[in-house]
Amino acid sequence: MGSKTVIIGAGAAGMACAGFALRRGAEVTLLDKNARPGRKLQITGKGRCNVTNNCSPEELIRHVHTNPRFLYSAFHAFSAQDTMELFESLGVPLKTERGNRVFPVSDQAVDIVKALKRFCGDAQFLQKVRAIEVLQQDGAVCGVRLEGGECLPADAVVIATGGMSYPLTGSDGDGYRLAGQLGHTVVPVRASLVPVITRENWCAELMGLSLRNVTLTLKNAKGKTVFSELGEMLFTHFGVSGPLVLSASAYMDGNPSDYRMEIDLKPGLEEQQLDTRLLRDFEEARNRDFSNALDHLLPRKLIPVAVRLSGIPADTKVHSVTKEQRRSFVRLLKALPVTPAGFRPVDEAIITAGGISVREINPKTMESKRVRGLFFAGEVIDVDGFTGGFNLQIAYATAYLAAQSL
Repeated sequence: MGSKTVIIGAGAAGMACAGFALRRGAEVTLLDKNARPGRKLQITGKGRCNVTNNCSPEELIRHVHTNPRFLYSAFHAFSAQDTMELFESLGVPLKTERGNRVFPVSDQAVDIVKALKRFCGDAQFLQKVRAIEVLQQDGAVCGVRLEGGECLPADAVVIATGGMSYPLTGSDGDGYRLAGQLGHTVVPVRASLVPVITRENWCAELMGLSLRNVTLTLKNAKGKTVFSELGEMLFTHFGVSGPLVLSASAYMDGNPSDYRMEIDLKPGLEEQQLDTRLLRDFEEARNRDFSNALDHLLPRKLIPVAVRLSGIPADTKVHSVTKEQRRSFVRLLKALPVTPAGFRPVDEAIITAGGISVREINPKTMESKRVRGLFFAGEVIDVDGFTGGFNLQIAYATAYLAAQSL
C-alpha cells in the first residue's frame, strides 16, 4: 500500500480528497464526528445541492471574495468542467440553470453525497470520532490522536473540517483548533453568505413574503454600488434573507450599518414606463382609495407597507393623487430602501469567512508551510466565494491539489 493518509472531516472536501488520494495509491482513513458523512452537503441549495458553477477558471476566481489569487493553481488544476465530469462519471446526471449554477437533474442533494461516498471506495470511514490533536515529529506529521486516547499513525494529514456555519452538521471550528496547535495563524472567523438584520420594523410585517425577479442593489457609505443582481429574496421576522441577500452580505466588509440596500420591485420597467403603467391602473380605479388601487402592481402583503412609505394617505382617492406624488411613488418602487443593522449569527451563515491563513499554505499543493505532510482543503482555509456553487468548487479543487501532493 501507499502512504497512510488521515483526512479529518467527511464533507465535500474530505470525501473528494479521499477519492483522489485513493486513486494515487494512498491508504486512506476518513474521520468524521457525524454518524453519516456529508451532512452539510445534504442541506445545500435548499436540499438540491448547487454542485459547481459552469464557467472558466478565470470566472471562478472573479467570484471568490477572499484571497482569490490563492486559488489560481487549484482552479486551473481542477476546473468546474472537471467537477461536472467527475459527478457524471459517478452516475449523477447534471443540469446547468440560471447564473451557470449546476445541479443534479434529480434535484436531490443526497445523490451527490452518495456519489462522493462511492468515490471514496476503499477508504476506511471512522464515524462519530473526533480528532483531538495532529501529532508531529521533527517538523512532520506522524499521526492523529482521537478523543479517547487512540492514536492513528499517518504519513500525511488533511484537515477538511469546514468552517463554523451549521455547527449541528459538525462544522464547529475543530479545524482551526487543530491548526492552531501546530502554530498556524487563524484569521478571525466571521459570517459570510448570511441573512441580514434590518433597522426597518416593516420587514417583520412582511415575514414570509418572497419576492422574485427583483433587483437588489447594495451601496456603501459613499453611495457607490458594490453589488447589484436580479433574483429572489425573502422577508423574515428579523429582516431579509434569500439568495440575493446572502450574496450581498459577502460584499459588506466591516460594519453592515455602513451600507444601504435598495430593492427594485419592477426591474423590467424604466421609471417612465412604470409611471405609464401606474397611470393606466389608476385610470381603471379612479374612484377607489389609493390603497385599494395597487392589487395588480404589488403583492397584497406589501401594499399597506408601500402605501405607508409613500406618505400618500391611504384613503386618498386615486384621481386626487398628484403627478408629483405618483412620480415619488414610482421612485419608491424602483428603490425600496432597506437599512442593514447587522448579520444573523455565524451558525446561520451558509459559509464562514476567515480561517487558516493562506500565507502559511502552499497554493500549488495545499501543504502547510509550517509542518511537512499537513494539508488543508475546503472552507477551513481563509477563502470564500459568492453563492452559485463557487464554494463547493473551492472544496473540490483544493481537495484535488492536496491529494495530488500527498
